[in-house]
Amino acid sequence: MDKKDLRIVFMGTPDFAVESLRILVENQYNIAGVITMPDKPSGRGHKIQYSAVKKYALENNLPLLQPERLKDETFLKELKNWNADLQIVVAFRMLPEVVWNMPRLGTFNLHGSLLPQYRGAAPINWAIINGEKETGVTTFFLTHEIDTGKIILQDKVKIDESDNVGKIHDELMHLGAKLVKETVEMILEDKVEAVDQSKFYANEQELKPAPKIFKETCRIDWCKNTDQVHNHIRGLSPYPAAWAELHSEGREPQAVKIYASEKIITEDHLPTGHICTDNKTYLHIACNNGYINVTELQFSGKRSMKTEELLRGYKFEEGAYFK
Repeated sequence: MDKKDLRIVFMGTPDFAVESLRILVENQYNIAGVITMPDKPSGRGHKIQYSAVKKYALENNLPLLQPERLKDETFLKELKNWNADLQIVVAFRMLPEVVWNMPRLGTFNLHGSLLPQYRGAAPINWAIINGEKETGVTTFFLTHEIDTGKIILQDKVKIDESDNVGKIHDELMHLGAKLVKETVEMILEDKVEAVDQSKFYANEQELKPAPKIFKETCRIDWCKNTDQVHNHIRGLSPYPAAWAELHSEGREPQAVKIYASEKIITEDHLPTGHICTDNKTYLHIACNNGYINVTELQFSGKRSMKTEELLRGYKFEEGAYFK
């Protein structure tokens, strides 16, 4: 089959998905339609925001659906009318079987980890939070249980100690788009030999999960060691951002987001969470085996700043600490 005869339906929502859709469009694949999340109000003015995928689809005159419910009869009828041979899912939502089982060549998903590790909603964050030295992207066929289908292709990237989730996200976004294109090519040429995920581990207890991240997940535990705290900060930077509560005498506690840090390992340090600063150039916060040198942070209602810039206009009181 020629690639222009292969009818593809693409499903996705954020920027991460746009790159995969773009590479298919730019390589003249036949995109029969695009499915993305419904529009929703955002920001202070509650203005309606289009998803990144919707913006791209409109700019390129691609047929578009935005179902509220994926089992809705009207949506299923419209989807069936697109007569897709193949469906591709990148950063969308869990699909019911009636959707993923519809095309004759199946539905495959791009996931931001080296499956079977880091199944779940936040694989890039958790790989960095857990201090992994590498991660990657995986394409796999969808099945009943989330992120468990047979693996088609994988590719890896290294994670350096200074990398944050923003950097790795962008690397995986581009790497993933190439993997999506390669996967479609393999399916077209009938060269896919998908491998069951059970072949990649001996015991399910070896597998690390990647659950959804909530506000309390982002809170820093200063009783942990410098490696753990540093990984926590970069694994949540720039979004949704690690945070801690600043306590100063005579002031209400306030939440402070921390975006970047360095490790200082020393046996001689203050109690965990306590601050060591010259109020000019550095801000050190004690962990259980040294300090975290905070290099970028954001006070509530303010923009994010480098520490030296913040200290030109803000002074930490003696005895102040983070909790």
